[in-house]
Amino acid sequence: MEFSFAASVSHMPSFSVRSIDNRQRRESWISLAEELPAEELFPLAQLGEAAGAVFSAGPLVLQYGEAAGSLALRKWLNTRWQIDQKLNVDPEDILLTSGSQQTIDLLVRIYVDREDTVLVESPASPGCLQVLRLQGANVLHVDCDEEGMIPEDLERLIVEYGPKLLCASPSFANPTGRVWSLERRKAILELCKRYELLIAEDDSYGDLRYGLESVRSFRRRYPSLFQLDREQGGNHVLYIGSFSKTIAPALRVGWAAGDQRLIEVMSAAKQTADWQSSSMNQAILLRLLQSPRFNWDNHITMLNREYEIRLKLMLELLKRPNWQGTTVDVPSGGMFLWAVLPDQLDGEELLTHAMSKGVSFLPGARCYASDEGNSAIRLNFTHPGRDELLLGMNLISECIAELRS
Repeated sequence: MEFSFAASVSHMPSFSVRSIDNRQRRESWISLAEELPAEELFPLAQLGEAAGAVFSAGPLVLQYGEAAGSLALRKWLNTRWQIDQKLNVDPEDILLTSGSQQTIDLLVRIYVDREDTVLVESPASPGCLQVLRLQGANVLHVDCDEEGMIPEDLERLIVEYGPKLLCASPSFANPTGRVWSLERRKAILELCKRYELLIAEDDSYGDLRYGLESVRSFRRRYPSLFQLDREQGGNHVLYIGSFSKTIAPALRVGWAAGDQRLIEVMSAAKQTADWQSSSMNQAILLRLLQSPRFNWDNHITMLNREYEIRLKLMLELLKRPNWQGTTVDVPSGGMFLWAVLPDQLDGEELLTHAMSKGVSFLPGARCYASDEGNSAIRLNFTHPGRDELLLGMNLISECIAELRS
């Protein structure tokens, strides 16, 4: 039969990040395109023990649970935020979701109408852009520099377009790894409060920090916009995060924290989508987090130590001759490195050549809603092992040399 799709389908992007990833299932394929952590660093043994303990407790874990998610896990999150950010959040103001992508999707469903203007960073997360496009939003990028979003450009766009929502990731954003300065955080929050603009703050990468941000002092972090807003008694920020980057993606546990009314409406929307996220997975995750054989601080320190080694390896490889002329934003956290290619080489064209050699990355144009980023690429350094990283970067550099010749 011929299918008559909803009008919103026409707003879906023609590409998918996973369309690159699917090809990597071939043996020996190297992907620097993915948004994945390193599976060899998953706490596999402890997760196995946690799962065994959960199932030994009886069949109730396999039953439907609360739509808002495990109350005990929401309390754990609040306790963690008290330690890391001196932030106290009523568990009733927290909704557990199936990852940060679903959180953004739920928010956009209940808050953004077709043709509403939504502001995002420049560049922005491809997953966030996909959700906004499907909703038919008018997506505009706010200029950024090394300190974060530029307040003057944000105010210009607010005044000119009257946006409904600002999506931002101030700590180690996808795709740049950029971290906003404290001054920028305060300035952006003040503007959004003045103009009554809701901020969706994605902090999924906030614990992954490198370089001058010592892996042994990761708690000494810039305050989240959510924290700054709460300290002033505000409700202008929805705080979004996930355990996918720090524990394991397959658990599919993320969260939203914010104003109780916003959380209530998002919870209602979630019930129409999937009723609840997996209570079984949440129980296993909670048992892991509470286990005496697992220490959250030590685990995050281990991740940061290993990921920083991989980042430094990638940066060294970018100094090789074939990469000459490439400009790089050195990230201080996160999972990605953003690079602008020499001689205005096209990222999509380079990807085509690279895939013929068995390696992939994400073209930068896929991180923009507008016609930008054609000569940029996003490279993931956390998922591939060190040998894969070395080979993959060398193969891409060969493609660059061939296109420049």
